[in-house]
Amino acid sequence: HKVLMYALSTCAWCKMTKRYLKDNNIEYEYVDVDLCNEEDKDKIKKEILNRGGSLSYPTLIIDDKTLINGFRKDKIKEALGI
Repeated sequence: HKVLMYALSTCAWCKMTKRYLKDNNIEYEYVDVDLCNEEDKDKIKKEILNRGGSLSYPTLIIDDKTLINGFRKDKIKEALGI
């Protein structure tokens, strides 16, 4: 699976999501949105909204098709088959 996570560097839920993915041996990439420049922040926000998500973090995009807002173990498990 290809997992991309948009996170905030100070977000406890984001840290828990990273830990959950790591504990389940899921490889993932992440972007700390709050550390990006304004241009990149705008691109990320547009991508999330265009995919039907809301601007809350963490936001996971799995296999370029499934978007999950928040630390939702049930949805992450289902999308990744773990």
